[in-house]
Amino acid sequence: MNEKSMTKKYNSQKSVDFSEKSRCVTVFAGILMFLCLGTVYSWSVFRKPLEELFQIGSTESGLPYMMFLACYSFLMPAGGLLLEKHSPRKVILLGSLLVGGGWILSGYAGNIIHLSLTYGLMAGSGVGIIYGVPMAVVARWFPDKTGFAVGLTLLGFGLSPLITAPVARALIDAYTPLPSFRILGILFLILLILLSLPFRFPKEGQTLPMADQRNRRSDSPETDTHHMIRSRRFVGLWLCFAISTMAGLMSIGMTSSAGEEMLKMDPHKVAWLVSLFALGNGAGRPFFGWLTDRLGTYLTALITYSMMILSSLLMLLSGEPSTLIYVLSFGLLWMTLGGWLAIAPASTSLFFGRKFYSKNYGFVFTAYGVGAILGVLLSGFIRDSFGSYLYVFYPVLLLGILGMLLAASLLKEKKVVW
Repeated sequence: MNEKSMTKKYNSQKSVDFSEKSRCVTVFAGILMFLCLGTVYSWSVFRKPLEELFQIGSTESGLPYMMFLACYSFLMPAGGLLLEKHSPRKVILLGSLLVGGGWILSGYAGNIIHLSLTYGLMAGSGVGIIYGVPMAVVARWFPDKTGFAVGLTLLGFGLSPLITAPVARALIDAYTPLPSFRILGILFLILLILLSLPFRFPKEGQTLPMADQRNRRSDSPETDTHHMIRSRRFVGLWLCFAISTMAGLMSIGMTSSAGEEMLKMDPHKVAWLVSLFALGNGAGRPFFGWLTDRLGTYLTALITYSMMILSSLLMLLSGEPSTLIYVLSFGLLWMTLGGWLAIAPASTSLFFGRKFYSKNYGFVFTAYGVGAILGVLLSGFIRDSFGSYLYVFYPVLLLGILGMLLAASLLKEKKVVW
């Protein structure tokens, strides 16, 4: 082998090694970033202290949480638009200032409306701007296994309550809620700025083009947002995502209350089970992302809706649910929600390409906001109207059946790659 060919082989190997190292660092940084952003799922820790501080009821104490979820989902398209004009690092920095600033200003809130604006509107908007960036970058770095890589990155958001809820509880016990907002805000601002540093799109030659072609369907060209929202697959993906979010957040929102009400379980035992469910929610993201890579969106969607139907039937046919039925049923629903938070971004890349990915997924993700609002409102209405959370499983069952029908008519691929 001559010197020229040896040099070429060395440079090629060096490029592959650098690519592998860079993309793994990006996933690790994304997991840590989502751990910070996912603190919204620990809001229940703040509710009772805030109700006592501001002398308000549970409906009012939920306003900042509801506004956060709405802003976080509906600001996703804005993050995609920014990413078309600016680098990933700059977009994350802008979102970080909003997230950190929103948390810090929440520490000076004088009432629940003020808190809804600082925590819900400001911090929620920051999360919405950041959320799509790590996924867009990871999708570019991992053309060979997009679903699994994006799902693994999102693991941090699902597992966040396991870490952030105990930390927030300790801070509230030591300093009361408002100073806790300030402390967490400063911490998040510093961490998010540092974690933004590895994020950049790969240069030409730093990914695996052969794997990219193998993983892409031949009928999936690079589709811009204007054409995407007019397509049959976008309608199907949006509706299926909204249905799954609605069922999942209905379940998450009533998990603790249902355990205490229907099974007379000790609150500490229920809290331990919720942590177990959170692990399932987090694990569902890389698992269903991997399934999407292997089976495609249609078959993976059918699996999730089968889980929703099974979960509902377990509760409705059991008469008086046992602890085992409770764990199986809610575990399936928590995992389903986590799964769709990987299926949706992976399918957006699969159906519409990677060139416009961040902006496209921003519009797909609005389904999460609609599903969240409808799910939380419907579960509360059913509980107040019928006197038991058990009746919530009737609409969950119907949503599972409807999801199957929609997936069969709107998401079915021409062929499946095994």
